[in-house]
Parts: sequence; C-alpha cells; structure tokens
Amino acid sequence: MTGRVIKFYNSFFFVEVAGELIPCKLRGIIKRDKKIGSAVFPGDFVEISRLKDGSGVIEKILPRRSLLNRPAVANVDRVILTFAAAQPDLHPLLLNRFIAQAEWSKVDEIIICLNKIDLIADGENFLKSYEPLYKIIRTSARTGEGVENLKEIISGGVTVFAGPSGVGKSSLLNSIEPSLSLKVGEVSEKILRGKHTTRISELIKIGGGFVVDTPGFSAVDLKECGIDEKVLRHCFKEFKNFATTCKFLNGCSHSHEPNCGVKAAVERGEILRERYEIYLALLKELSTD
Repeated sequence: MTGRVIKFYNSFFFVEVAGELIPCKLRGIIKRDKKIGSAVFPGDFVEISRLKDGSGVIEKILPRRSLLNRPAVANVDRVILTFAAAQPDLHPLLLNRFIAQAEWSKVDEIIICLNKIDLIADGENFLKSYEPLYKIIRTSARTGEGVENLKEIISGGVTVFAGPSGVGKSSLLNSIEPSLSLKVGEVSEKILRGKHTTRISELIKIGGGFVVDTPGFSAVDLKECGIDEKVLRHCFKEFKNFATTCKFLNGCSHSHEPNCGVKAAVERGEILRERYEIYLALLKELSTD
C-alpha cells in the first residue's frame, strides 16, 4: 500500500492510507542503506506492508519532489515564510536566510506572510520593495485581516509555515481553523523573542490540503541546509538573468570580480541593494566558516 507520512511520534511513523492513519516502523534494510539512512520525513510518500496487529512496516521511500531541510518536510508545494511586522521586529538578514533555504530546497512557491500588521502604522507598504520578487500577504491573527486570503492559498497541496518564534504562525492557523487549538506562546517582554511552542513537524489537514506548523527558529544555519559559498548565488533568483553578462560567466561570485553583470544591475537599481548587501554578508559568513 502507498501512503503519506503525516508525523513521527513515539518511534512510529504515522502513515495515512485511504483516510486511515497507520503507525509504522522502518524496515531494517532501509535503515542500513547508506544512501537513505533512517531519514523519513513528514510529507514522504512510502510503500508499506500491513501486519496482523494493524500496524505497518515502511518498505520503500518513494522519490521526493522537494525537501525542505529545516524543518525537514518532504514534497512541499509552498512555503509561507511568516514574520511579524513588530513584536518581534523583522530583521532582513533573517528573512533572507529563510528565503535562501526555501530557494535551495526547490519549493514550487515561496510566499512572505507579514503577520501582526495591525501593530504598525504603514502596514500596506511594509516590505513593498520585495513585492517584485515574492508574493506578500499581510495578516493579523488578532483582527482577522488577510486570514481569508491565507485560507484560500493553503486550500490545496502541502504548505509549510516557517519563520522565527513569536511571529504568530500557530495563531494564524488557529484563526483559519479554530478547532486546531494549537498552542500559542507569548513574546517575552524582556528579550522580545517568542517562546518555542511547536516542537515537531506534523502535517495537519485543513480543507483540501495539509499545513505544517513548524518549530520557530532564531537563526538558520545555511551550511546545515546544504548551502555553501559556491551555490549561494543560485538562492537569489533575481541574479540569474544578469549573471549571463558576467565576464567570468560560470565562476563569478558577484562580489569582487570585474565586469560583473549582477553588480552592474545593483548600480542601475535593477537589483534591490538591500538584498545584494545581505548576499555579500552571507557569502562572507560561508567563506569564513
């Protein structure tokens, strides 16, 4: 039988097959296969065999369309990078770390969700410079602004909500589907960082799709996601068209080389300078680690 892994809990992979959730163990030969290891993630499609006690055994992991490394979720259709407009304030460097990770994971659709938009005066224009690159939705779990739009977006496929702690991911999901009753943490007044309320990644059925409320992170280690200084430039999608005019076509890092098409586009205002400067900061970080 073929099914989808919904969650991992108490040493069991819970696999949904035809609407039934079957607790499964991993076949030993798969554990010993060094190409696979014991890595089975929520979202994976697997083949299982059924045991007499009603549980199952995962016999085969089917090929993945995508894999989001942190949090680890397979076959993701879209990732909604959720940040707060305030409390805690949005830091562009952290936002772009999440964007780089999502780009490298080959996720089909990347959306930026700005929650708590009711806390700032000019919410409509907040992060407007990123709109040519990514779809941006502005929401407030408290007032309900943008919640219906968000509900429509996640109505099909697998959607991962990722972002720092305290930005209101669980609150938004509770607004969309009150019956979820996901645990919500308050932001510490002392350090203005959210407490980690989500501990494991789990596919949650909402309407015709699945959502994943992921653990909040204060930082994203790009190297842990498989990103190094040689591939970082591919995580900034606006570089692609201009990189074809670089003097060193295949080896240009877009940092110090002469006649660089990306640097020229920055000077002309065709690439957002903030994004380029963050790229340089991340490139330096990866080069010195």
